[in-house]
Amino acid sequence: MAGIYIHIPFCKQACFYCDFHFSTNMALKDEMANSICEEIKLQKDYLENEKITSIYFGGGTPSLLSEKQLCKIMDTLYRYFAISKQSEITIEANPDDITPKKLADLYLAGINRLSVGVQSFDEKVLKWMNRAHDATHAHQCLKWINDSSFKNYSVDLIYGIPISTHAKWAEDLKNLTKYHPPHISSYCLTIEPNTVFGKWQKKGDLSEASEDYAAEQFMELTNYLSAIGYQHYEVSNFCLPTFESKHNSSYWQQKPYLGLGPGAHSYNGFSRQFNIANNALFIRSIKEGKLPFEKEILSRNDQINEYLMTSLRTSEGCDLDYLQHKYNYNFQEENSSTINQWRKQGLCEVNQQKIILTPEGKLLADKLAADLFLVD
Repeated sequence: MAGIYIHIPFCKQACFYCDFHFSTNMALKDEMANSICEEIKLQKDYLENEKITSIYFGGGTPSLLSEKQLCKIMDTLYRYFAISKQSEITIEANPDDITPKKLADLYLAGINRLSVGVQSFDEKVLKWMNRAHDATHAHQCLKWINDSSFKNYSVDLIYGIPISTHAKWAEDLKNLTKYHPPHISSYCLTIEPNTVFGKWQKKGDLSEASEDYAAEQFMELTNYLSAIGYQHYEVSNFCLPTFESKHNSSYWQQKPYLGLGPGAHSYNGFSRQFNIANNALFIRSIKEGKLPFEKEILSRNDQINEYLMTSLRTSEGCDLDYLQHKYNYNFQEENSSTINQWRKQGLCEVNQQKIILTPEGKLLADKLAADLFLVD
């Protein structure tokens, strides 16, 4: 089982926190769609005839694609890959792009899941982040989705916002959950160097929220959603029963996936590929019949480290039997003192050969995983 990720590198405007690859110039949008179709043909053997169980249009803002562009990409995918009838096909969308007609067009194009970037219902915060939508858009789009053919969708929220408050965060959670979204993804605001926020921080005009402030909002998030029936199945992801994201879960379960479009990554278990993150150079290379990527071969230690990083973020935890059988790695023998220390600190539980982080441990998931990394 495998997945396909398609990066659509266009946005109406630049959010001040975003460091993903995108352009606000739409001139190449049609050429980009054509180039991605050509890349599909060039990469048709990458997944070695694996059945495709998830397709994910990310970006950027893939909801900016026209119905014609989206259908062309979908038709090309179906022509060159064996796509399961039960596959999850997701598109990221901004609230200001969603209308009843847009929803109908997406559904007719074969999309069966939405990922909606609401981020906040607070007008002040949305303007501060330079989002293209306002609070009215956020509410209206969720009403329209609930009245549409889409029964599976996810909504993004951001916490740890330094100009906000705990009360505003609690209000965001209530505003969102009154629509009963099947899936919620929530991320702490991080300030990346090559963003507007990064430049503000460098000049001393912006400070990141304190770790304690962000941690309190993370615990409010987990406690509130758990109390109303959401499963906390990955550090940043919550769902109602059976609505886990198949595509994102495949990343955490180390399943192979093909990345298409500029800046996209691919993974086959033994190596990673990184497409060039430049729209014009990507298009030119594809026209010449060349795949514009760099490749990294993963060592045994790299593969173990990736498994530790991803598995510890999930509710399934790190499977010690899997590490033993796949990599001949005796985890407990190598890390018994570290794990005992985590247990004493209330950061993890060890259950049936699995190490599962507690909510307090999930706050530190990436750091805890890094403490276990093997070095070549």
